[in-house]
Amino acid sequence: MSLFRNQEIRNQMAVSLFILIIAGSIDFFFFPGSRSGIAYTFLCCLAMGLSWLIFTKKRYRNLKKLAVDADRMLHGERNLNFTNYQEGELAILANEVEKLLWRLTEQSDKLQREKRYLSDSLADISHQLRTPLTSLHLLLTRLQEARDEGEKRRLAYEGAKLLERVDWLVDALLKISKIDAGTAVFAKERVDAEALVEKALNPLGIPMELREQRALREVEAGAGFRGDAAWTVEALGNILKNCMEHTGQGGTLWIRVLENHLYTEFQIEDNGEGIDPEDLPHLFERFYKGKNASDSSVGIGLALSRMIVCAQNGTLKAENRDEGGARFTMRFYKGVV
Repeated sequence: MSLFRNQEIRNQMAVSLFILIIAGSIDFFFFPGSRSGIAYTFLCCLAMGLSWLIFTKKRYRNLKKLAVDADRMLHGERNLNFTNYQEGELAILANEVEKLLWRLTEQSDKLQREKRYLSDSLADISHQLRTPLTSLHLLLTRLQEARDEGEKRRLAYEGAKLLERVDWLVDALLKISKIDAGTAVFAKERVDAEALVEKALNPLGIPMELREQRALREVEAGAGFRGDAAWTVEALGNILKNCMEHTGQGGTLWIRVLENHLYTEFQIEDNGEGIDPEDLPHLFERFYKGKNASDSSVGIGLALSRMIVCAQNGTLKAENRDEGGARFTMRFYKGVV
């Protein structure tokens, strides 16, 4: 029998047999006239040993079933029931094993999701980089064949813009990776809202002037929050750039900032075309390009903005204005939310 291959069982049987011999010897030598006592002692020890053997065999059968169930779950089976064990140490063990296995299952499922996400992200990154690099390769070929100086300057300018796009894309992807990996360091310093808005608007000055757009600011005096100015300039700048690109010629952007006892709020609005209702739930997803997205859009600017804001105990949401256009609300809370 497989039960007797267990060293623990053999040791316990040997001890029981030794006790039986000692008890019989004592009864035989000290009480020689009582032969029935020997038989009684023998029968009691035998009954005790058999009952112990029966219960032990049942316990080991349950342990074997528990091991089989655990093995089945580790091999992918999910519909298993670990509640068929009665109260006692075995039931406690089954409960702990079930919790451990479910935790391992969750980790396995999470790893599979992360692998699929990584695979999709790498495919998206490859596609986003390949597009400008292919265009740049074609531009260089045309530049080599160009004879007119004006054509050469135009092609060189277009090539420089493509290089800027690749540089921005790589930089944004690195920032996203650092936040994902938890290696990004965010300062905890007082950030002045007025200076933050000024820095975020500065790179958009010339593009907005060419579009005859204007940015109106209403910043509460002394408004600010504790956070990282450099990272937040990146987040606010991506939002402003998105609003600028989706606002027509001669459009207007509004930046309002207020501070109260709970949070500091940045509200960015435009009078452009607004956000398509189908795009709203996916607007902050990586590599998501809405219906009204430009050809140069790669779909990571707003995703990066939300990651930066959330990493600083903040929230970022988007909605459409009743008057037309889009509204982005960015809040930095003073406590944990």
